[in-house]
Amino acid sequence: MRPSEKAFLVSGGPVGSQCLRDREVVVERYQKEKQLPLLDRTKFLVSQDSSMSQFVITLRTRMSLTATQAFYLLVNKGLPSMSMTVGEVYRDHKDEDGFLYVTYASQEMFGCCLHGPAVTQS
Repeated sequence: MRPSEKAFLVSGGPVGSQCLRDREVVVERYQKEKQLPLLDRTKFLVSQDSSMSQFVITLRTRMSLTATQAFYLLVNKGLPSMSMTVGEVYRDHKDEDGFLYVTYASQEMFGCCLHGPAVTQS
């Protein structure tokens, strides 16, 4: 599924001028992932000033993961720095359609084993 569904606002701020600073992020589960659940949503509006680590916390919370469950977020088959802002990652990796696509997995992939499209909800 592509980003046609309603977005979940992550920034938590007031809607309006803040929306101009939000970035649309599509989160997909790695095709061969068996341990992590599907998210109830795949499209998120994330403040460009949020760090990637803040976004990971949001995703982990939405999946109800425990502190011991591994969770990796991949962008273009690589691991982004968790200290980067969503805006910086968006600037460097956004797709032609204007969305930033990220994939999550429970195993480290480092690009060597990531083949095929990510699985999304129907």
